[in-house]
Amino acid sequence: MAGSSLDQNPPNADRHITPGGSDWLWAVFAIMVLSDLAMVFWTFTRPRGTRLFHQIAVIVLTTASIAYFSMASDLGATPITAEFSRGNTNTRQIWYVRYIQWFITLPLLLLELLLATGLSLSDIFTTMFMAWVLVVCGLVGALVSSTYKWGYFVLGCMTLFYIWYVLLGHGPRSTFAAGGVVRSGYIRSSGYLSLLLLLYPIAWGCSEGGNVISPTGEMIWYGILDLLAGPVFLFVLLWGLRSVEYGAFGLASGKYTDAAYGRGAGAGYGNGAGAAGPNMAARGVGAPAVMGAGTGTAAPAAAPVGAPGAAVGPNAV
Repeated sequence: MAGSSLDQNPPNADRHITPGGSDWLWAVFAIMVLSDLAMVFWTFTRPRGTRLFHQIAVIVLTTASIAYFSMASDLGATPITAEFSRGNTNTRQIWYVRYIQWFITLPLLLLELLLATGLSLSDIFTTMFMAWVLVVCGLVGALVSSTYKWGYFVLGCMTLFYIWYVLLGHGPRSTFAAGGVVRSGYIRSSGYLSLLLLLYPIAWGCSEGGNVISPTGEMIWYGILDLLAGPVFLFVLLWGLRSVEYGAFGLASGKYTDAAYGRGAGAGYGNGAGAAGPNMAARGVGAPAVMGAGTGTAAPAAAPVGAPGAAVGPNAV
């Protein structure tokens, strides 16, 4: 299948992937698809209203599957004149489809991890924004032929330091409503993901940046990292959360169609209590009861003006 891919979609640069590189990409694509299908199945085994973490994982794996299908088909790349030429080659394939994948998946991986902490939504969103900046800087730098590409590399690394600070510094100090088991699991997962994030810029410097390794070597390096940051990371993380009470996260759906199937605090049709986790503002807590506050009876009607016990204001007639 690899040969047919390169024959039907000829490489558009002097330095490009080989048939062996395309074979590797097809193998990664197969792993991503199988992992995605397994995650979809696992998602539907969860009670409705408790599927957020699994559904984020499905989005990540679906996006990665499409990206690797494109790269295995030798699509989604553009030729760029390399700053450092190797041999008699002047242009190199730059895979913009990979950056589209990362633009979607990296913030979601961070969201998947940080939702288990007690960080506020503003802290989580800012961390996701820094991930977007990191990916955009990598893409723009890869598309620049001059030395100015390293300026984007430095800017991207600066945002990476912010992400590391949140993952390794700010996150572990937050309040984990789900307990110490989640905290210890978060510390291991955040350290694991932080290590992988360190290896991506090194790969960039050796491939798109310095043009040291071949595009096939680039595909092998990035493919291993994407497998470790995708299926491996997600399945291990979700397996560690399988027995944690979902209501402790404060992420139970507010829709009655989902809450009726949820478990723990906040679950149940018409329950007026609702779980308020560290990341969510409590809805309806402290508000006046309306329609009997889930008791199934309507609130008593106000007494007519002038009736005994009715409050008469200064403007009453």
